[in-house]
Amino acid sequence: MVRLSLQQQFAILERLNYDDYLWVKLMTQQVVLNLPDGLVQQGHEVATFTQRALEEVLLEWLDRGRSETRIGRLPDDQVLAICDSQMTEIDQERMGELLERQREGLLLDGEIELLDDLLSVYQQGMIRKAEALKVAIDRGLRARLT
Repeated sequence: MVRLSLQQQFAILERLNYDDYLWVKLMTQQVVLNLPDGLVQQGHEVATFTQRALEEVLLEWLDRGRSETRIGRLPDDQVLAICDSQMTEIDQERMGELLERQREGLLLDGEIELLDDLLSVYQQGMIRKAEALKVAIDRGLRARLT
């Protein structure tokens, strides 16, 4: 059985956008799943490698599948907008500064958390862009990458 602490739930909610937050808030309930051993083993491996809880990894996988479905339902112009989306310039600059400070070993505790948050936003944005690009290619809106 997978159970998340309140702290873990808030950590995940911080990474979701407002629409996702409403979905989670309205639909939160405990679910007991029997998962194949191989899937659980993969989850443990990813959790260990990324230093996260198994529950967080499994929720990310579920959310990714849900996200792909939602993008597939969007109209063409919105799919293309996601393909072309970027982090804000301010966030990009701040992340660059923090990465430089990290290379120099000068990050403070608060900056470590901020960098983690910015990297998470960046990662999720890239995943969403990749999902949108797949939909755009499938619809013939973008050429296949060679």
